[in-house]
Amino acid sequence: MLQEKTAIVTGGTRGIGLAIVRTFLKNGANVALFGSRSETVGKALKDLKEENPNWPVIGMAPDIAKYDEMKAAVDEVVAKFGALDIMVNNAGISAREPLCDYTPESFQHIMDLNVTAVFNGCKAAETVMKGRGGSIINTSSMVSLYGQPSGVGYPTSKFAVNGMTRSLASDLASYVTGTIISVDGAAQT
Repeated sequence: MLQEKTAIVTGGTRGIGLAIVRTFLKNGANVALFGSRSETVGKALKDLKEENPNWPVIGMAPDIAKYDEMKAAVDEVVAKFGALDIMVNNAGISAREPLCDYTPESFQHIMDLNVTAVFNGCKAAETVMKGRGGSIINTSSMVSLYGQPSGVGYPTSKFAVNGMTRSLASDLASYVTGTIISVDGAAQT
């Protein structure tokens, strides 16, 4: 299913994102991994190339919270591989401070990366998928449904991602496919 497909994975330098990148590569996809810093992108690329030097993988470090940078990076991937078939908006940050220690700036920082960046990824992908199709996958968290004792920004941001994904599933249904699966087993396609 992934043979010769092109995917972008944000937050693709470690953890779940890197596991997605590796799985896509093992199944024949071209992959662009996006990370927050060029050093982490370089390390992830080095490790992947050591595992298989023939894997078609590139890496970039755009500021995904800025639409112009996200769009330019998506356009660069399309120029390199000829298409974009899968957009995985996986990048995210968390914080565990109690509300009394939370600052408006730290809340906004989480919203910028966990919500605005997901919007930017969806919007940039939509501009190249329109007319040819593709899939957009946005990762969330079980805390989006149940909350957590400290760090209000993270569950708030992931709740917003759920709502965005459910809305975009309807908005883009005629030419983009995607699924959000929440911890309660509900899926939206």
